[in-house]
Amino acid sequence: MDGLQAFDDRLSALINNLSPQSRKQMAAAIAKRLRASQQQNIKRQQAPDGTPFKPRKRQPLRGKKGRVKREMFAKLRTAKYLKAKGNSDDAAVQFTGNVQRMARVHHYGLRDRASRGGKEVQYEARPLLGFSEADIEMIEREVIAHLGN
Repeated sequence: MDGLQAFDDRLSALINNLSPQSRKQMAAAIAKRLRASQQQNIKRQQAPDGTPFKPRKRQPLRGKKGRVKREMFAKLRTAKYLKAKGNSDDAAVQFTGNVQRMARVHHYGLRDRASRGGKEVQYEARPLLGFSEADIEMIEREVIAHLGN
């Protein structure tokens, strides 16, 4: 997080000189761009640092035969569940509603029950949200564009 702290320190004085309305517009634009970036990472089945997600575990033979045709987290990346919010103080991209718990379990690789009454399963860590170098550069460009106006 030292890189983010250095980034924050460099631009905080310039950002504080903007009006609250201008800061809100800038934060909303950054949040929307970040959400699009996070959605693309989830679609490509990769963590923000570029490493691929761990594949699903193989199911026991008594289940359905054949491969799972859906990609992981297809619904999570939709705008219904992945919200982008910006106000005069911050920009946020977060999961909403009941999917927050599921996203947290997969993001950190926690234990959870796959179904009600089922046994607990240890999930692999699959980071869903985070900053990449490209995201930080995009934020810098967006801030510079708003400061130039």
